[in-house]
Amino acid sequence: MTTGSFPATRFRRTKRTDALRRLVRESTLTVDDLIWPIFIRDGQDDDTPVPSMPGVSRLTLDRAVAAAEDAAALGIPAICLFPYIDTSLKTELCEEAWNPDNLSNRVTRAIKAAVPEIAIMTDVALDPYNINGHDGLVKDGVILNDESVEALVKMTLAQAEAGADIIGPSDMMDGRIGAMRSALETAGHSDVCILSYAAKYASAFYGPFRDAVGASGLLVGDKKTYQMDPGNADEALRLVERDLREGADMVMVKPGMPYLDICRAVSDRFSAPVTAYQVSGEYAMIKGAAERGWIDGDKAMMESLLAFKRAGCDAILTYFACDVARALR
Repeated sequence: MTTGSFPATRFRRTKRTDALRRLVRESTLTVDDLIWPIFIRDGQDDDTPVPSMPGVSRLTLDRAVAAAEDAAALGIPAICLFPYIDTSLKTELCEEAWNPDNLSNRVTRAIKAAVPEIAIMTDVALDPYNINGHDGLVKDGVILNDESVEALVKMTLAQAEAGADIIGPSDMMDGRIGAMRSALETAGHSDVCILSYAAKYASAFYGPFRDAVGASGLLVGDKKTYQMDPGNADEALRLVERDLREGADMVMVKPGMPYLDICRAVSDRFSAPVTAYQVSGEYAMIKGAAERGWIDGDKAMMESLLAFKRAGCDAILTYFACDVARALR
């Protein structure tokens, strides 16, 4: 690739006005790119602020339905549900995860009844229901893979029966996508999408999320035996390829901003929809710095999300979704 020399070529010409800058902009952010993660809890007509995530609360069912209505009115195409489960329901075997009437499934049904046009994504991992705080079943300190996949399949089917449009396996167990896809097909849920957390790293940026779902104080050990090593890139491509081969419709890179190189590599390699999760730590850093006057929060919000589009992402899970939708209007 070559360009002309100065003064025949002046890159500032197309920067001179807003109209010219918009004409040559390579990446754009729209409301259609947004998935809004929300935290849900038991109760009635209440919300509980998450201290480590300014502006984010755990919502009771009625408040979650209202939030979904607001999101739909803003044109946001999808929301993702993450439950905060009472400790009394957390067990070694995580049976509450596939209870047809658990919190997540009740909220799914309520939202689909009130706002049928919005897509609902659900989380498939055992950590909200696990007394050990892990995404899989634990025995003698070891996270079991195949036994966990069996549990996750039951969880998947319960969520599909409740009306979930998108299943989001965030557990990182081997073989779970193929098992989930087979089970969904057999049970008559062939239209349910799987958005696989294919490249999910063992990251320090998840801390506020674990506070929000009540897993922080319960986690025994760490998640490094199943989540990815932050030093690995080629492994991410192998994981994405495997999950697509097993039946994933979309794939995710998580966290987002520290792994934009992975987003770009996945986008360049595979002709499948690529999403990124701007995780709780990324959100909290921007909000915290903005509250202290260290950065312009609105500009940082928009710039951070545009970076995902530039890196090749088709959609972004972000707690900023409603703020962005309003700003884009």
